[in-house]
Amino acid sequence: MTDTPSRPTAGLNIGSHDLPVSAELSHFMASDWAASPLPDSTRVPAYAVTPARRARLSARFPGERLIIPAGELKVRSHDCDYRFRPHSAYAWLTGLTGEDQVGHVLVLEPAGPHGHEAVLYLRPRSPRTGGNEEFYRDRRYGEFWVGRRPDLAEAERLSGIRCAHLDALGSPTGRNAAADQELAVALSELRLVKDAWEVAELQLAVDHTTAGFEDVVRDLPRALAHPRGERWIEGVFNRRARAEGNGTGYETIAAAGAHACVLHWIRNDGRLNASDLLLMDAGVETDGLYTADITRTLPLSGRFSPVQRQVYELVLAAQDAGMAALRPGASFRDFHRAGMRVIAEGLAEWGVLKNAEGDLHRRYTLCSSGHMLGLDVHDCAQARADTYLDGVLEEGQVLTVEPGLYLQPDDETLPAELRGIGVRIEDDLVITAEGARLMSGALPRTVAGIEEWMGNLLEDGGGR
Repeated sequence: MTDTPSRPTAGLNIGSHDLPVSAELSHFMASDWAASPLPDSTRVPAYAVTPARRARLSARFPGERLIIPAGELKVRSHDCDYRFRPHSAYAWLTGLTGEDQVGHVLVLEPAGPHGHEAVLYLRPRSPRTGGNEEFYRDRRYGEFWVGRRPDLAEAERLSGIRCAHLDALGSPTGRNAAADQELAVALSELRLVKDAWEVAELQLAVDHTTAGFEDVVRDLPRALAHPRGERWIEGVFNRRARAEGNGTGYETIAAAGAHACVLHWIRNDGRLNASDLLLMDAGVETDGLYTADITRTLPLSGRFSPVQRQVYELVLAAQDAGMAALRPGASFRDFHRAGMRVIAEGLAEWGVLKNAEGDLHRRYTLCSSGHMLGLDVHDCAQARADTYLDGVLEEGQVLTVEPGLYLQPDDETLPAELRGIGVRIEDDLVITAEGARLMSGALPRTVAGIEEWMGNLLEDGGGR
């Protein structure tokens, strides 16, 4: 018996091991499907605030065609792609944040002498009639493989933006945010000051992150018993992030013992020792793609040893000094300078440094003490230095304050008892007219506060 001839598959993302489709099956698949429209009332959560954002961008580039792509899928291995997340500028301008935005492009078309009309070019829901097989055969975009997409009318209702088929875009010309540095810079700078909707999203991210830290502490007994306790902790936090939001805003750092001296330790393959500290740097990203960024350094036994307390309290004093420097009109770098002054003086008092002058303290602290926060964990990074790093703080900006001490285990300038201790304390704050509001204050920062908080959670966890 010979195989029935298969239907043409040009343009479809068909796997190499897919079975052929007969003409009879193709015809059968094209009939008897009930209508399943999205509710007419469905809108993206940021629907009311995105027009003003687009208007601000339009004002920067009068008369110019602006192209802002959502981005494309990236291959992880063979025919498996990484989970898709739209580009932050695209999400900010459209409010569309889902995995179904692959390949979509926002275009601001010049309209009149000063303004623009927004047009969203997208891949609409594929029809199930007329010989179209994408909905059940295409592994990358087919509805039966990756889920439903809106049709053009539904996408217009969702976003409030006129929508057109992606095929109508052709080879677009104009300023493209993926390649045009001036446009990319403008998009970063426009996001430096958050609107009230964004601040609320960031507070939601912080609140979910707080819950994730609580989950971790409750589960510490199981993590301590596991040969890869760091990964157990990572998994516990990431479960919260996926349950409450889109996932984590960045790879979770779960660094126990000397691993805490590696600033971006994400291997998370170590065992936990009850006598060590755990440095955990993690953030939940909301469905709106705004992320928190919080670090706590916790005693795995539930109590700080005297030397751990010594290091922790110096870092805490540095963070307090940095937070006190936050206010509108202050230089962005002021809070870092304030925190590092405390660190340098403390190291000199310990005898690690001869004095607090100069920059030798950087051997033990390495990096800056904070950054802007928003849709990206290191938000607005393409902004010009004079508007960000060398600029001044403004009401509505959200940033982190995160001084740290990283006392390497092989550093012979340190007394033996200090080696291998890493401490970072990181919190998220929004600049207000009076100074700054601590958004992550629900997580304790003091030695006594942490020990009491951990004790309560471990008792609660043990009773479950």
